[in-house]
Amino acid sequence: MKYKLKKIDWYIIKQFLGTYLFAIALIISISVVFDINEKIDKFLSPDVPLKAIIFDYYMNFIPYFANLFSPLFTFIAVIFFTSRLAEKSEIIAMLSSGVSFQRLMIPYMLSATIIALATFVLNSYIIPPANITRIEFQNTYIKNKRVDYARNVQLEVEPGVIAYFDRYDDRSSMGYGFSLEHFDDKKLASRLTAKSIKYDSIYAWTVIDYMIRDFDGMKETIREGNRMDTTLTIVPSDFLIAVNDNETMTTPELHTYITRQKKRGIGNIQSFEIEYHKRFAAIMASYILTLIGVSLSSRKIKGGMGLNIGIGIGLSFSYILFTTISSTFAVNGSMSPMIAAWLPNILYVFIAAYLYKKAPR
Repeated sequence: MKYKLKKIDWYIIKQFLGTYLFAIALIISISVVFDINEKIDKFLSPDVPLKAIIFDYYMNFIPYFANLFSPLFTFIAVIFFTSRLAEKSEIIAMLSSGVSFQRLMIPYMLSATIIALATFVLNSYIIPPANITRIEFQNTYIKNKRVDYARNVQLEVEPGVIAYFDRYDDRSSMGYGFSLEHFDDKKLASRLTAKSIKYDSIYAWTVIDYMIRDFDGMKETIREGNRMDTTLTIVPSDFLIAVNDNETMTTPELHTYITRQKKRGIGNIQSFEIEYHKRFAAIMASYILTLIGVSLSSRKIKGGMGLNIGIGIGLSFSYILFTTISSTFAVNGSMSPMIAAWLPNILYVFIAAYLYKKAPR
């Protein structure tokens, strides 16, 4: 049987999406004011062009911030306009006319689907390239969070080839205390050591003051030299990882990067894994928070709309709290990044099931 949207469905969808966009506009406006107030001393510097502030920073800050909290804006929107419907007894009228609560959820879930898909597309393909410009502006004019120095770096260049840097300075593109070991069937076949190594371009390196030891059973051959150009399938960005790098990659790029880094034995990629799983968890979050919002605010109560909004804001803050705590545990290695990203949804799905069961019929 083909399902057709009715006038009441379109009414709910328009109210839902309209309130959602209004909530985003309101909260973003407040956020921008606070952000300007926090950074005003930096913005007033003659070195910071007004054009860069508007187009490089805020034109990319606004969609980033809006999309970051999209599930929560969804929740607040549902709480607000559904409480208003309940306050005017419109929910009671709908249920009294024979519309089941389950049937009433259809336009809500269709709206949640639109928001979830838009959020995922923005988060996965559109906002990451914009974040490159925003983060570059922050690093240049606000606070430099670039990582340009590393110590004790060890990674797998390719199967059986292990590279090690005692330290690397990206400002001079120089590495020091470098070694490159080749293994053949888990046995050391050759080892290159160099006082320093210079990064020239993609995969192109120059080793300086080097010595190569080749092993053939009990026989050892030594070669030495001052400079030698070589190709290594590594670049400094493989081990110079900044705190915001995960926000500049599209979802396919994140997946490729995580897989590649794991194969190379690089361990500090938890933030990238969390970001990857969060993008998918946000889809389910839109549905769960919509269900909670409708179930919670569809009943007319003595406290009125204000009480529902208060409860909704409390649940929003608790959701943020769970997300922050679980992400912290994952970064520290105490929890799987996938579990950390999905834990708030796992907890809230039980709340959603309970409230849905208690919702008016």
